[in-house]
Amino acid sequence: MSLFGTLRTPRHLVFGAGQRHALAGYATALGHRALVVTDERLGVDQEFIRLVDSLKQAGLDTKVFDGTIAELPVECIARAVEAGRAVGADLVIGIGGGSCLDAAKVTALLLAHGGKASDYYGEFKIPAPVLPLILMPTTSGTGSEVTPVAVVTDPDRAVKVGIASPHIISHTAICDPELTWSCPPGLTAVSGADALTHAIEAFTTLRREPTRTIVHEHVFLGKNALSDNYALLAISHIVSSLKRACDNGGDIEARERLMLGATAAGLAFGAAGTAAAHAVQYPIGAMTHTPHGAGVAVMMPYVMEFNRAHCEPELVEIGQAMGLDLMGMTTFERASVTIDAVDALFASVGIPKTIADLGVVSSQLPLVCEQAMGSARLIKNNPRPIELDTMAILVEAAFSGDRASLRATATTR
Repeated sequence: MSLFGTLRTPRHLVFGAGQRHALAGYATALGHRALVVTDERLGVDQEFIRLVDSLKQAGLDTKVFDGTIAELPVECIARAVEAGRAVGADLVIGIGGGSCLDAAKVTALLLAHGGKASDYYGEFKIPAPVLPLILMPTTSGTGSEVTPVAVVTDPDRAVKVGIASPHIISHTAICDPELTWSCPPGLTAVSGADALTHAIEAFTTLRREPTRTIVHEHVFLGKNALSDNYALLAISHIVSSLKRACDNGGDIEARERLMLGATAAGLAFGAAGTAAAHAVQYPIGAMTHTPHGAGVAVMMPYVMEFNRAHCEPELVEIGQAMGLDLMGMTTFERASVTIDAVDALFASVGIPKTIADLGVVSSQLPLVCEQAMGSARLIKNNPRPIELDTMAILVEAAFSGDRASLRATATTR
């Protein structure tokens, strides 16, 4: 296959301690009336207030919407849109965790094009650019500041649903690791585990034949030469910093590396996409109301075992990026050591071992499988083709904790 690569990125990406102070300079170049989207906790944070004041001092009419709710129900977005329309916003700024950033994306979309969020579910449904977006994360996890997707909770849908389009990539992403210093250990763990899952899935997604129109056929194109480099960069930084940042939130180097890894993972999956771990998490998250990062991380070692026959060389490269000693082993053994190391890292920061630990009960497994198969944009990206019967094998193993059975099956292929 010929060398092929694509990235879907912001126009400006700024990373580093103190870089939040660049916000007003970018904002004044993009608009005059800014809607700042955040949540209630951040809305009273002194550093957030200083950032808003810097916008006002720079001459922007600034309205704060602090009603973002975790898991992003669509009614919350409707209120943000009302706030933006009331002030005639021509710029949207999202500051906070992944839900705040996704809320800002969908708000910028609806302010520009009208309608309801449901009008744009799926891929390539947005007809033209949205209002200019500046996104500033305060956690090291979703990578939403650089990705072409926003995920919302719709009461008319059984699981969360995505809006995917290059038009909702931010104009400017500002990633300041100092904003993550107060992030508590539990949130640091699930956010960082989410980021590592993004990187692993991006690196092991299906590699498609690069047709002449592939970039217009898929928002998430699959594994490619450019996304691969960001995925490996992310894996290296996250693995070396996640446990340290959870154990000591004041470890500045760990905080910096974790955020850089999360942003790099966003750049990787923003082009390549994610796959089965995310597909299974969506119904599990809806059933158990557990954090997204915990759900995808629980699934990731099982998915790696499930997929290994279709991505074993990539699993070895992941192990090398993790800094594992893989000398003197067969390819199968190297892949096994890599999967075990991912599992051990997640366990070390408190990620549960099974989906049963998340609260799934056995009677729900058929519905988990059925709804996971409904995530077409994720299922089509998985390196191993999945049908309902093979999805059941994966989900049952993740429920019972029997990863060994998946590995044993791989040895007999």
